[in-house]
Amino acid sequence: MATIIGSPGRYIQERGALKHLAKYTAPLGNQLLVLITPSGRKRVGGMIEAGLEGTGTKIVWEEFNRECSTNEINRIVESVKKNGSDVIVGVGGGKTLDTAKAVAYHAKLPVVIVPTIASTDAPCSALSVIYTDDGVFESYLFLPSNPNAVIMDSDIIAAAPERLLVAGMGDALATYFEARACQRSNAGNCVGGTCSLSAMALARLCYDTLLANGVKAKLAVEQHVCTKAVENIIEANTFLSGVGFESGGLAAAHAIHNGFTAIEETHAFYHGEKVAFGTLCQLMLENVETEELEEVVGFCLEVGLPVTLADLGIKTVKPEQIMEVAKLACADTDTLHNMPFPVSPETVYAAIMAADAVGRYYKGSEDECHCH
Repeated sequence: MATIIGSPGRYIQERGALKHLAKYTAPLGNQLLVLITPSGRKRVGGMIEAGLEGTGTKIVWEEFNRECSTNEINRIVESVKKNGSDVIVGVGGGKTLDTAKAVAYHAKLPVVIVPTIASTDAPCSALSVIYTDDGVFESYLFLPSNPNAVIMDSDIIAAAPERLLVAGMGDALATYFEARACQRSNAGNCVGGTCSLSAMALARLCYDTLLANGVKAKLAVEQHVCTKAVENIIEANTFLSGVGFESGGLAAAHAIHNGFTAIEETHAFYHGEKVAFGTLCQLMLENVETEELEEVVGFCLEVGLPVTLADLGIKTVKPEQIMEVAKLACADTDTLHNMPFPVSPETVYAAIMAADAVGRYYKGSEDECHCH
């Protein structure tokens, strides 16, 4: 099998980038359909409109209905046809961006991705995660190409709640460990090839960047300021994790996340928060060295990522419910089978329960440390 790397046509990261949107969309077209939530439009709509003044670029606003579902995608494709749009622009968070990518694919148009938060590694990928209208994971839509451009306005991202940036760190945390598992098993990545040296290096750089900058970036964003650490984490959460997961491959962490979407209590938590706990579960499956496990748990505790089932809203642990998560994670179509050894619902159940126990153990140790 070939080694294949997927990446966006352009990755642009700068403070105030949204003010220059037309500069980046002009080579693709000048009739933009902008998919955005009402709150997103309130936040950045004026900036986008101001940046388009005098450029000859026209804009149609389309309100996003909160779920990247087949019904929502079909609705927006009809709007594209009706308005004669020639470029799709997705502005917002992961589900908005995934929907924009899927719409562009079905409408056979270019797509520009403009995240307003750095909470997932979705922006750069040739992938849309499809959910039901009720928010339960349904399938992956693998797209033939990555976005034409990804534009990251650092000022806007730094102004978002710090929990969103931290959730992005949770998503990015899985990148190295899942790529490593895929490299060991020679499993296929998300772009139809296997993990290359470049993809593995990006995945490792992603992890190292999180450890070096994560706490500093969180503290800066709590003050609504954009520092070099924040810029580094934006790049790690978005580009390094995006290209790293797609070209490195997915394994247990994301599959276990997908299983957790079936538990209603977890719906209040962000994708990256669940992926972070899924990463701990993967490390338990792999029985990694204690030193590596402590490094990951310690990072999660420092930045505020979940390390227990209670942290994901599951206050009463029901064995049959956790076994259901494990069964869903082991679905034939999911990525758990990219692990370099056989997996079963029983071994995944054990890993989830063990990860929860490890999280409680280290949280207790941290609490004891705080008491002295």
